Amino acid sequence: MKRLLILLVLPILAACGGFAQDSVSPTITPLAPPIVVPATQAESQPQPESASAPAIDPPVVAASSFPNAADYEWQPIISGLNRPVDIQSANDGSGRLFIIEKLGYIRVYENEKLLETPFLDITDRVKASGNEMGLLGLTFHPDYEKNGFFFVNYTGDSGNTRISRFQSNGNSAEKTSETVLLVIEQPYENHNGGALAFGPDGYLYAGLGDGGLAGDPHKNGQNIETLLGKILRLDVNNGDTYTIPSDNPFGNEVWAYGLRNPWRISFDRATGDLWIGDVGQGDWEEIDYLPAGAESGANFGWSIMEGSHRYDSEPQSGLLLPAAEYSHAEGGCSVTGGYVYRGTAMPEWAGVYLYGDYCSGKVWALILSNGQWQSQVMFETGVLITSFGQDESGEIYLASDTGNVYHLTPSR
Repeated sequence: MKRLLILLVLPILAACGGFAQDSVSPTITPLAPPIVVPATQAESQPQPESASAPAIDPPVVAASSFPNAADYEWQPIISGLNRPVDIQSANDGSGRLFIIEKLGYIRVYENEKLLETPFLDITDRVKASGNEMGLLGLTFHPDYEKNGFFFVNYTGDSGNTRISRFQSNGNSAEKTSETVLLVIEQPYENHNGGALAFGPDGYLYAGLGDGGLAGDPHKNGQNIETLLGKILRLDVNNGDTYTIPSDNPFGNEVWAYGLRNPWRISFDRATGDLWIGDVGQGDWEEIDYLPAGAESGANFGWSIMEGSHRYDSEPQSGLLLPAAEYSHAEGGCSVTGGYVYRGTAMPEWAGVYLYGDYCSGKVWALILSNGQWQSQVMFETGVLITSFGQDESGEIYLASDTGNVYHLTPSR
């Protein structure tokens, strides 16, 4: 196996969660020996007394130790994609993977082949001129096998966010089937978020960034009257629009707030816990965690806090600190949220949450050990990590901005 040793210097404002091109070797091999990274770094200035880490109840299936990364590798399965930014499964028994290309395509990987014809082509309505704009998120309805509904998040006219529903039949979907559920005005080109996921409650969750520029100039993160800088929660099961669940905390679409640019959210399929990768401003990247059953209205702190560190405002009560964070001094620039492993091919990984960094190409494992979060670098990939994915069996995948998709497997 060839070890990837090339780390890249990127001519982009990576703290904004942007994308660029990289070069890739055929196989990503593990970092050996692993480097232990503390889950929480010491803060040099006083913390708000009200800030606290989220209350933790051990998951139903939790990992108590880290796997040996040297026994595993990321095997390439797809190449030649154009800036892939999301990997999803329809969970319909087909075994297919659906990969978003930023310009407005959804591609299908089936029976170890990338199908030539796109599943969906909406390049005519996707505005992808900005580095953080484009077709950004995809999720399938829990009853997709029956109703054919899937949902996308993209920047359209004037760069505004659109959350839309489409309907498919087999390996294709008509773009004329679009039903626009929500349009959200974006003041700038960056910090659009884009992630979509159905929660265990059957509602649609959407991750929205704070609207962009830098430093949250409009203070959207802490303003519960705007949808920017939030996790939204929508009931999309009643006709061609959506309704606001009656137990949403503020009487609008907002479920949680205080986020800068959530780049990938996921629910642990075994526990229902919510995981969020929130891109930092200039110093700290963070992973946020909300256990299943937690009270709604969680405030993750931005822009009062950047990670567990004071940023720009007076403290207030009820802020949740991240489960893990890392600094740009370690070579990182933009976190990519991932998934808790729930597959069967690698039982040593059961209950381990995997996440990465776009610039450094590092992949971390995060576990709860003796009531404390522990994070450890498992792989140095040397590629620009745009997204992780999970198939219907719970196996884990990784997409790189070069156009490759990798599958985490035992070393051959």
